[in-house]
Amino acid sequence: MKSQWECFLQNLGVWEGSFTNFSPQGTLLNDTPSRLSLEGLNNNQTVRLTLCRSGRDDLVKEYSSLGRSLLFFENGSFSEGLIQLGPFSEFGGELAFVHENRRLRLVQLFDNTGQLKELILIREHLAGTPAAESPTLQINDLLGEWQGQAVTIYPDWRSPDTYSTTLKLQLDNAGQLIQSTSFAERTITSTATIKGSIVLFDQNPEKQVQVLFLPDGASATSPVKVQLRQPFFIEVGWLIQPNLRQRMIRSYNEKGEWVSLTLVTEERKL
Repeated sequence: MKSQWECFLQNLGVWEGSFTNFSPQGTLLNDTPSRLSLEGLNNNQTVRLTLCRSGRDDLVKEYSSLGRSLLFFENGSFSEGLIQLGPFSEFGGELAFVHENRRLRLVQLFDNTGQLKELILIREHLAGTPAAESPTLQINDLLGEWQGQAVTIYPDWRSPDTYSTTLKLQLDNAGQLIQSTSFAERTITSTATIKGSIVLFDQNPEKQVQVLFLPDGASATSPVKVQLRQPFFIEVGWLIQPNLRQRMIRSYNEKGEWVSLTLVTEERKL
């Protein structure tokens, strides 16, 4: 097992791309070119982060240890966010994938009433490499059966769990999406309404969840409203190739505490 610091070091390099802001309905608000450098210092005992975005002052941070709000997987993918949902406070989290010369990161932000407020999609590639990008995700890109392997890691650093997953997505005669998820000998089936780039799981009015389709094969799954005394999760998906997808899930319990982070790598059965 790599240490969390060694996993962090998988992100070293100069990453060029953009920060794109979207409304909860998927309206593009603005797009800002970016250049982010992660440089190892003192024999990689320290990492300096420098973020340059046009029209803004540069952000410079140095890390010699990692905070409790942040967890990394062995391939460098990671998530950072609040470890506790508080009453009447803003809330948010970032989920970030690393694949070869590309990174895809997505930040979900909620206002102080718990309503989804904004999404920030960050698409990056290593400087000097091709800036390949996938088209905006469509529902047909996801239909079929996906078989995957999941790794769940924990903020208390107990041993990770690994298990197989199956995700089946199909449309019924009325055009509703039927989703069936199987993992750890459990199967959950749910239905959703498709409205343009939004898929809305609205069977329970108290626990509505939306999936927003975004550029570069990305999808953001968010509660329409986060609230205390109800467990919830935020999830981001990335269709890396037509039959290869990753999903990352940051889960919270009914007390609003962050309890786990899961990375699923799945391939579509042909």
